[in-house]
Amino acid sequence: MAGVRTVDEYIAGFAPVVQDVLAGMRAAIHASVPDGTETISYDMPTIQVGGKSVVGFAGWKKHVSIYPSPAEDSDLEAQIAPYRSGRGTLKFPLDAPIPYDLIGQVAALLAEQRGRS
Repeated sequence: MAGVRTVDEYIAGFAPVVQDVLAGMRAAIHASVPDGTETISYDMPTIQVGGKSVVGFAGWKKHVSIYPSPAEDSDLEAQIAPYRSGRGTLKFPLDAPIPYDLIGQVAALLAEQRGRS
């Protein structure tokens, strides 16, 4: 998705089923980080608070992802453990229900951990 300038443009570049999931992720993140602003960083949608990147999300053929994953000592660890994939990534397969509530909780926690004011 290199070269996209807006989150809408990024989402539009995917198949309709992925577009729906990305739109749901976007809504869950904004509901949990209402003071967040959107930008594109590292060629993916990123939510910033006070100019600091808090959480990014991305679409793929078979999954969607959140970057970074929160610190491992969080209260959510048991819930997010099945989605941990590699260093700093949460991967949600498209062939399973997407846990939008959990995505919102992760976004809120990341905003806290990354110094939200």
